[in-house]
Amino acid sequence: MVGLFIVWQVYWTDLGANRDQAQQIETVNKQWGDPRGATKVGTPRTDAPPAADHVNRTGDLEGIIYIPRFGADWRYTVKYGVDLEAVVDTGSFGHYPDTQYVGEVGNYAITAHRQTYGAAMRDVPELQPGDPIIVQTKNAYYVYKVSEHEVVPPTQVGVLAPVPNKPEEAPTQRILTITTCHPPFVSSDRWITYATLDHWVDAAEGAPAELVK
Repeated sequence: MVGLFIVWQVYWTDLGANRDQAQQIETVNKQWGDPRGATKVGTPRTDAPPAADHVNRTGDLEGIIYIPRFGADWRYTVKYGVDLEAVVDTGSFGHYPDTQYVGEVGNYAITAHRQTYGAAMRDVPELQPGDPIIVQTKNAYYVYKVSEHEVVPPTQVGVLAPVPNKPEEAPTQRILTITTCHPPFVSSDRWITYATLDHWVDAAEGAPAELVK
Protein backbone atom coordinates (compact mmCIF):
# COMPACT_ATOMS: atom_id res chain seq x y z
CA MET A 1 0.00 0.00 0.00
CA VAL A 2 2.84 2.39 0.83
CA GLY A 3 4.41 1.65 -2.55
CA LEU A 4 1.17 2.51 -4.35
CA PHE A 5 0.93 5.79 -2.47
CA ILE A 6 4.46 6.72 -3.52
CA VAL A 7 3.65 5.89 -7.15
CA TRP A 8 0.56 8.10 -6.90
CA GLN A 9 2.59 10.94 -5.43
CA VAL A 10 5.40 10.75 -7.96
CA TYR A 11 3.55 9.85 -11.13
CA TRP A 12 -0.04 10.98 -10.95
CA THR A 13 0.55 14.32 -9.24
CA ASP A 14 3.31 15.10 -11.78
CA LEU A 15 1.07 14.09 -14.67
CA GLY A 16 -1.87 16.15 -13.48
CA ALA A 17 0.15 19.24 -12.63
CA ASN A 18 2.12 19.22 -15.88
CA ARG A 19 -1.02 18.73 -17.97
CA ASP A 20 -2.68 21.65 -16.20
CA GLN A 21 0.44 23.81 -16.61
CA ALA A 22 0.57 23.09 -20.34
CA GLN A 23 -3.05 24.17 -20.75
CA GLN A 24 -2.55 27.37 -18.77
CA ILE A 25 0.62 28.32 -20.61
CA GLU A 26 -0.96 27.68 -23.99
CA THR A 27 -3.68 30.17 -23.06
CA VAL A 28 -1.16 32.77 -21.87
CA ASN A 29 1.08 32.32 -24.92
CA LYS A 30 -1.88 33.13 -27.17
CA GLN A 31 -2.07 36.50 -25.43
CA TRP A 32 1.61 37.29 -24.82
CA GLY A 33 3.27 35.32 -27.62
CA ASP A 34 5.17 32.03 -27.55
CA PRO A 35 8.95 32.54 -27.62
CA ARG A 36 9.47 28.99 -28.88
CA GLY A 37 7.91 30.05 -32.17
CA ALA A 38 9.65 33.42 -32.37
CA THR A 39 11.93 34.10 -35.31
CA LYS A 40 13.17 37.52 -34.21
CA VAL A 41 15.71 38.01 -31.43
CA GLY A 42 15.00 41.10 -29.38
CA THR A 43 17.76 43.54 -28.45
CA PRO A 44 19.30 42.78 -25.03
CA ARG A 45 18.91 45.86 -22.85
CA THR A 46 20.71 46.71 -19.63
CA ASP A 47 18.87 49.89 -18.68
CA ALA A 48 16.21 49.78 -15.97
CA PRO A 49 13.61 47.19 -17.02
CA PRO A 50 9.88 47.94 -17.14
CA ALA A 51 7.98 47.52 -13.89
CA ALA A 52 5.99 44.32 -13.66
CA ASP A 53 2.33 44.36 -12.66
CA HIS A 54 1.99 44.25 -8.87
CA VAL A 55 -0.69 41.63 -8.42
CA ASN A 56 -1.60 40.85 -4.82
CA ARG A 57 -4.15 38.05 -4.78
CA THR A 58 -2.99 34.51 -4.11
CA GLY A 59 -2.91 32.62 -7.40
CA ASP A 60 -2.75 35.69 -9.65
CA LEU A 61 -0.52 35.07 -12.68
CA GLU A 62 2.76 36.99 -12.75
CA GLY A 63 4.65 35.36 -15.59
CA ILE A 64 6.10 32.26 -17.20
CA ILE A 65 9.52 30.95 -16.25
CA TYR A 66 11.91 29.22 -18.67
CA ILE A 67 15.15 27.40 -17.79
CA PRO A 68 16.77 26.24 -21.06
CA ARG A 69 19.16 23.94 -19.17
CA PHE A 70 16.15 21.76 -18.32
CA GLY A 71 15.02 21.38 -21.94
CA ALA A 72 13.40 23.34 -24.76
CA ASP A 73 9.87 22.52 -23.55
CA TRP A 74 10.47 23.26 -19.86
CA ARG A 75 8.24 26.14 -18.77
CA TYR A 76 5.96 26.85 -15.81
CA THR A 77 3.70 29.63 -14.63
CA VAL A 78 4.72 31.94 -11.80
CA LYS A 79 1.92 33.04 -9.50
CA TYR A 80 1.58 35.33 -6.52
CA GLY A 81 1.77 33.63 -3.14
CA VAL A 82 3.23 30.39 -1.82
CA ASP A 83 0.05 28.67 -0.64
CA LEU A 84 0.45 24.97 -1.38
CA GLU A 85 -3.08 24.09 -2.48
CA ALA A 86 -3.74 27.27 -4.46
CA VAL A 87 -0.32 27.72 -6.07
CA VAL A 88 2.61 25.38 -5.54
CA ASP A 89 0.71 22.07 -5.64
CA THR A 90 -0.75 23.10 -9.00
CA GLY A 91 2.77 22.95 -10.50
CA SER A 92 3.29 26.71 -10.49
CA PHE A 93 6.20 28.61 -9.02
CA GLY A 94 5.02 30.71 -6.10
CA HIS A 95 6.24 34.26 -5.45
CA TYR A 96 7.01 34.99 -1.79
CA PRO A 97 4.70 37.97 -1.10
CA ASP A 98 7.17 39.99 1.00
CA THR A 99 9.88 39.98 -1.67
CA GLN A 100 10.36 42.20 -4.71
CA TYR A 101 8.69 41.66 -8.08
CA VAL A 102 10.51 40.44 -11.17
CA GLY A 103 13.09 42.91 -12.48
CA GLU A 104 13.09 45.09 -9.38
CA VAL A 105 16.14 46.04 -7.34
CA GLY A 106 16.25 43.59 -4.46
CA ASN A 107 15.26 39.95 -4.28
CA TYR A 108 12.54 38.38 -6.43
CA ALA A 109 12.11 35.12 -4.50
CA ILE A 110 10.07 32.20 -5.81
CA THR A 111 9.61 28.55 -4.92
CA ALA A 112 8.58 25.29 -6.59
CA HIS A 113 8.45 21.56 -5.89
CA ARG A 114 11.40 19.27 -6.49
CA GLN A 115 9.35 16.10 -6.37
CA THR A 116 5.62 15.55 -6.99
CA TYR A 117 3.13 18.07 -8.40
CA GLY A 118 5.13 18.70 -11.55
CA ALA A 119 8.55 18.52 -9.87
CA ALA A 120 9.67 21.62 -11.73
CA MET A 121 13.01 21.82 -9.88
CA ARG A 122 13.81 18.09 -10.01
CA ASP A 123 17.05 18.72 -11.93
CA VAL A 124 18.22 21.75 -9.96
CA PRO A 125 21.74 20.28 -9.34
CA GLU A 126 22.34 20.46 -13.10
CA LEU A 127 22.14 24.26 -13.11
CA GLN A 128 25.55 25.86 -13.62
CA PRO A 129 26.84 29.40 -13.04
CA GLY A 130 25.97 31.51 -16.05
CA ASP A 131 22.91 29.48 -17.03
CA PRO A 132 19.96 31.71 -18.00
CA ILE A 133 16.69 31.77 -16.10
CA ILE A 134 14.07 33.77 -17.98
CA VAL A 135 10.81 35.20 -16.72
CA GLN A 136 8.30 36.33 -19.34
CA THR A 137 5.62 38.90 -18.54
CA LYS A 138 3.11 40.62 -20.78
CA ASN A 139 5.59 43.31 -21.78
CA ALA A 140 9.10 41.94 -21.30
CA TYR A 141 11.48 39.05 -20.84
CA TYR A 142 13.78 39.29 -17.81
CA VAL A 143 16.97 37.26 -18.32
CA TYR A 144 18.77 36.30 -15.12
CA LYS A 145 22.06 34.37 -14.97
CA VAL A 146 22.73 31.79 -12.26
CA SER A 147 25.43 32.93 -9.82
CA GLU A 148 25.54 30.27 -7.09
CA HIS A 149 23.73 27.65 -5.01
CA GLU A 150 23.61 26.80 -1.34
CA VAL A 151 21.81 24.32 0.91
CA VAL A 152 20.29 25.74 4.08
CA PRO A 153 17.91 24.63 6.85
CA PRO A 154 14.24 25.66 6.44
CA THR A 155 14.69 28.16 9.28
CA GLN A 156 17.23 30.24 7.33
CA VAL A 157 14.71 32.76 6.04
CA GLY A 158 17.45 35.29 5.42
CA VAL A 159 17.72 33.91 1.89
CA LEU A 160 14.56 35.93 1.18
CA ALA A 161 16.02 39.26 2.31
CA PRO A 162 16.49 42.01 -0.34
CA VAL A 163 20.19 41.16 -0.10
CA PRO A 164 20.09 37.42 0.61
CA ASN A 165 21.43 36.55 4.08
CA LYS A 166 22.32 40.20 4.71
CA PRO A 167 19.07 41.77 5.91
CA GLU A 168 20.87 44.84 7.24
CA GLU A 169 22.14 45.84 3.78
CA ALA A 170 20.33 47.95 1.19
CA PRO A 171 20.01 46.19 -2.17
CA THR A 172 21.73 47.44 -5.31
CA GLN A 173 21.30 44.40 -7.57
CA ARG A 174 18.27 42.79 -9.19
CA ILE A 175 18.33 39.25 -7.79
CA LEU A 176 16.26 36.13 -8.40
CA THR A 177 16.18 33.48 -5.68
CA ILE A 178 14.60 30.05 -6.19
CA THR A 179 13.97 27.80 -3.20
CA THR A 180 13.12 24.12 -3.38
CA CYS A 181 13.28 21.10 -1.09
CA HIS A 182 16.44 19.05 -0.54
CA PRO A 183 17.15 16.20 -0.70
CA PRO A 184 14.33 14.64 -2.74
CA PHE A 185 11.72 12.76 -0.69
CA VAL A 186 13.39 13.80 2.56
CA SER A 187 13.07 17.59 2.31
CA SER A 188 14.90 18.29 5.54
CA ASP A 189 16.74 21.22 3.96
CA ARG A 190 16.28 23.77 1.20
CA TRP A 191 18.28 24.06 -2.01
CA ILE A 192 18.71 27.73 -2.90
CA THR A 193 19.61 28.99 -6.37
CA TYR A 194 20.64 32.60 -6.83
CA ALA A 195 20.69 34.50 -10.12
CA THR A 196 21.30 38.13 -11.09
CA LEU A 197 19.52 40.08 -13.81
CA ASP A 198 21.76 40.18 -16.88
CA HIS A 199 19.47 41.97 -19.34
CA TRP A 200 15.89 42.31 -20.47
CA VAL A 201 14.14 42.20 -23.83
CA ASP A 202 11.12 44.21 -24.95
CA ALA A 203 8.45 41.63 -25.88
CA ALA A 204 7.29 43.90 -28.70
CA GLU A 205 10.70 43.54 -30.37
CA GLY A 206 11.11 39.77 -30.13
CA ALA A 207 12.29 37.10 -27.72
CA PRO A 208 15.64 36.55 -25.98
CA ALA A 209 18.30 34.70 -27.99
CA GLU A 210 18.31 32.09 -25.22
CA LEU A 211 14.75 31.04 -26.20
CA VAL A 212 14.73 31.49 -29.97
CA LYS A 213 15.47 28.21 -31.72
